[in-house]
This record gives sequence, structure tokens and C-alpha cells, in this order.
Amino acid sequence: MSDLRQSVDCATALPRGVEWGTLVLILACYGLWLLVLFLLPGLGLGLSVLCLGGLAALHSSLSHEALHGHPFRRPGWNEALLFLPLSLFIPYGRFRDTHLAHHRDDRLTDPYDDPESNFQDPEVWARMPGWRRLLLRTNNTLLGRVLLGPLVGQICFMIGDWRLMRGQGRDVERQAVLRDWGLHGLGLGVVITITLASPTPLWVLFLGGYIGLALLKIRTFLEHRAHAECHSRTVVVEDRGPLAWLFLHNNLHIVHHMHPGVPWHALPRLYRENRDLFLSMNQGYHYKSYGQVFLRYLLRSKDPVPHPLWSSED
Repeated sequence: MSDLRQSVDCATALPRGVEWGTLVLILACYGLWLLVLFLLPGLGLGLSVLCLGGLAALHSSLSHEALHGHPFRRPGWNEALLFLPLSLFIPYGRFRDTHLAHHRDDRLTDPYDDPESNFQDPEVWARMPGWRRLLLRTNNTLLGRVLLGPLVGQICFMIGDWRLMRGQGRDVERQAVLRDWGLHGLGLGVVITITLASPTPLWVLFLGGYIGLALLKIRTFLEHRAHAECHSRTVVVEDRGPLAWLFLHNNLHIVHHMHPGVPWHALPRLYRENRDLFLSMNQGYHYKSYGQVFLRYLLRSKDPVPHPLWSSED
């Protein structure tokens, strides 16, 4: 795997200083959010919901860039820049810590060690009640993931963090979770205060936040598959449309996992110049567009819920 990484020359794609384009995009996201809150309700609350949803998804994509070291090299500056949680539901610090843990490629899709895995331990699956199996099977279709996925994911995430806060983990981990939720509460308080001062009702803000999470579920739906080779678990969706921009080209997911320090705007060129090599890395796990993904998986599961290659003896 290291040989494959070294075969791609990404030196020119790595940032050397402040990424001004990313910084401007973050500031523009906040500016557009304020414009939507204060100016758009007069044109229709439905339009406000859709715009807030798109901006929530974009803010989450920008948070992803920040935790990987963009636009500043100092993590504290990036954290301060993304302090206001326009995506509402996930604390930046928790997103940072769980996502960086997800980047242990040798554990990708593991039901326990990959925080972003949607697979279940087959033994746990066998003991699940029927209603929960039905829910998770529905959540494994693209339509189910978009409609139910934000709620299912949020509940599971908060249950896990509640257990950590109750002491089911190391003290340092418990303190980090408490701190991150405390900071999130402060930021969310600012977001709600600004919204209350605008013509936008709070329900519009929160429905927009849910739609933002739903949009992100389109990206994460098939990012990783169960495969014996870790670098063959990660997808490429060769989409160039609005969703690819909203996801900041993270649809080229194998490129990001192989070179997580490369900023969003450099991913398409890096992929284009090394396409055959990346597709050999992931053994051809790719789709031409999100349209193809929708046509194939809108009402059909791509994967089983129980991990097909995992056992409790691993």
C-alpha cells in the first residue's frame, strides 16, 4: 500500500501556506447563511429551508476540510473559524475525533473500530429484534438513508457519546466529549440567537439542518464497501455536478483517503492525472455519477447490514 501511495506525486497539491480560496469559501458560507435568514423568508419559507439545507451541507464539508488542516496549518484557528455550527447537530470536536479515527484504513467498515461504519456485527444482528432489523434494512437503501439516516445516525451517535460522558471510557476521553458538547452548545446558542433576531422561524432552521444531513447521506451512502483489501474499500464517484461541489469533491473518496492532506480544490486534478492508478488501488470500485447511484440503489440495498467479512474472532 505504501508503494501505491508513493506512486502518486501529490507534492504540488499540498498546501504551503494559508489557503485563501478555502478561507473565502468559509466566510462566504456564513455570509450567505445570514442573507438567507434575513432576506429570503419574504420569497417563501420553502426556499429558505432548501437554501439552509444546502448551506448546512456545505458547512459540514468545510468542517471536514478544517479538521484535515485547511485553510490554516494551526488546528485551533480552523476550529475557531468553524465554531458556529450551521449544520446544527454534530459538535465539531466530535466530528474531528471520530473522523480521524475513521481514517485508520486498515479498520474501515469495522462495526466497532470504524466510527462511520454502517455495518453491524453479525452476532449482534442475529440477536436484534425484528423492528430494528427492518429499520436498518430500510436505512440501507438510498431513499431510506436520505429520509431516515439523519435521525438514525444522530440517535446512535448521541447514545454513544452519552455513554462516554457517563464514564464508559477513559477520563481523558470523557472530558473531551464533555468539552466538545459544551463548545457546541455555545455555538448553537449563537446560531439560535441570530435566527431569533431574523424573520426566519426556528423550525425552518432545524428542518434545513436535517436536509443538510440528508444531503450528506448521499455522499456517505456507498463511500466504503466490505473488502479484504483495505485500499479496495473506498469508492470513486466521477460526478462533476452540484453535489460534487457541495461535497467539495470528496466524492473522489479514494483520493482523499490515500492523501488526506490534499485540499478539496486539488482533488480533481490529482485524480485526473492518476485515474488509472487510483482505480487499480480500489479495484475499480467506482460510479460515473450520483445519477447512476440513484438509479441503482434508490429502493435497493447495496450491502447487507451485517458485515459479510467480519467475525468476532477478528
